[in-house]
Amino acid sequence: MLPFSAPVDDILWSLEFAGASGIPDWDRDLTAEIVQHFAAFAQGRIAPLDEAGDKQGCRLQNGRVVMPDGFDAVFRELACGGWQGLSAPEEFGGQGMGGAVHAAISEIFSGACHSLQMVTGLVPGAVRLLMQYGTDDQKARFIPPLVSGDWLATMCLTEPGAGSDLSAIRTKAEGAGQSWQITGEKIFISGGDHNLSDNILHLVLARTGPEGVKGLSLFACPAVLDGGARNAVTVTRIEEKMGLHASPTCQMAFDGAQGELIGAPGQGLAAMFTLMNHARLDVALQGVAHATRAYAVASAYAADRVQGRGADGQPVTLDRHADVRRMIDRADALALSARAISHSALVALETGNQPLADFLTPMAKVCGSDAGTQAAELAMQVLGGYGYLHEYRVEQTYRDARICAIYEGTNGIHATTIATRGLSYDGGAQADAFAAWIDQIADAQNACCLRNALQEWTDLRDVTRAAPRELAHIFMQVSIALADLGFWVRVRGSDSAPSRMQALARERCALLPGQVSHLTAQARVMAELAANAQ
Repeated sequence: MLPFSAPVDDILWSLEFAGASGIPDWDRDLTAEIVQHFAAFAQGRIAPLDEAGDKQGCRLQNGRVVMPDGFDAVFRELACGGWQGLSAPEEFGGQGMGGAVHAAISEIFSGACHSLQMVTGLVPGAVRLLMQYGTDDQKARFIPPLVSGDWLATMCLTEPGAGSDLSAIRTKAEGAGQSWQITGEKIFISGGDHNLSDNILHLVLARTGPEGVKGLSLFACPAVLDGGARNAVTVTRIEEKMGLHASPTCQMAFDGAQGELIGAPGQGLAAMFTLMNHARLDVALQGVAHATRAYAVASAYAADRVQGRGADGQPVTLDRHADVRRMIDRADALALSARAISHSALVALETGNQPLADFLTPMAKVCGSDAGTQAAELAMQVLGGYGYLHEYRVEQTYRDARICAIYEGTNGIHATTIATRGLSYDGGAQADAFAAWIDQIADAQNACCLRNALQEWTDLRDVTRAAPRELAHIFMQVSIALADLGFWVRVRGSDSAPSRMQALARERCALLPGQVSHLTAQARVMAELAANAQ
């Protein structure tokens, strides 16, 4: 089994290549030092939990969730090291590092142990939400224990009858001012209970008004109340899942639980999106982490295993066979390009280009999550029969990565988002920002292939406006392919890109224009079918 090794150099290069130097207060040397320090901790302490946690899983004991052996001790080390408050404001005990540093740490954490990252990873988003919507008193009471690791946080949205359609939420909150009682049932709550922290801050979306999303408000609902009594929140079951066995996915009952209103009544969904948008980039990088791990395992295995003979009749390793080399390179390219789109979305967000960030974030979530499972499948194929066994844990990579295309909004919902809101909101400002970004790359690299692909995308955008839901999936795929081509065109013209990336760039720049044309032609056929069906 190949030990986990954090792709520190690739991550730091990707951030710089995406334009992190334009982020206010960006410090490359400090970022590198922080990332390398965390990578050492992740490799030495977090990664060893992953396989054992997958086998042991969580258990519900006397109404409380117990994490796998060793998770609580490692989390205390993580918290004592200040990692939970890395991006939190210094005034509340955090270190004030920006989103780029957090993204690097998050990817490494997910690669080492996705399950533990899932339980701990909502804290930065919760802090951001409280900073934007909480009162001064709520900030003072809630943020410091989140930063210290004494508390962790959850996001309680989904219900048995309200999954992607949050307007169907039935959990109710009754009260006034800051005194509310929450009653209802929530499902699929990651980290809904555990023995890692002293308390858990549940951020609960509940109904305070009429039907629809305008009747939803957001509440802070601690698992343990002031004075030490437990709130009326119970875990009724832990879901039995395909993967992420060491992350407790809980079904929860709120039976008149005490909660505090965050923000104004009826603005709960807007507040929750602050947390959800953070989570979506996090999910993108979870997929990237799995794709990177799959590539590393496949590459190492194929470089070591001798099978067959070369043209000269001498024994060769697997990676000397063309088809195996193709799969390894494809897994690598998937990870690199998905990371590039994620980092580009992050840089746009951190530098104030909100329209571009809004368009790229759904793309990053889809691209990253697809990369994780596709690379895992390729790695399994490279390893052959061994890839199907537990021994090399590629099957765990696939099982853990598979959820990324489902949670934090299914990939189909994100495709619909850019085909509707992305093309129409504010006169199409998001799509215009994306087109301008690609156009700048084409001009800077004098890349006719990219300019031609952009024109095909622009034509498809006009077609998609007429049938956005029918063409959403293929419009997303063309948009990703265009961003992918933009990345590889830049790599091809870069002196800073490692040699392996340069080799991949030559191949991708040759293949992607044809992919864009093929997908665009498919979209036109689908548009005609949609029009005839009306």
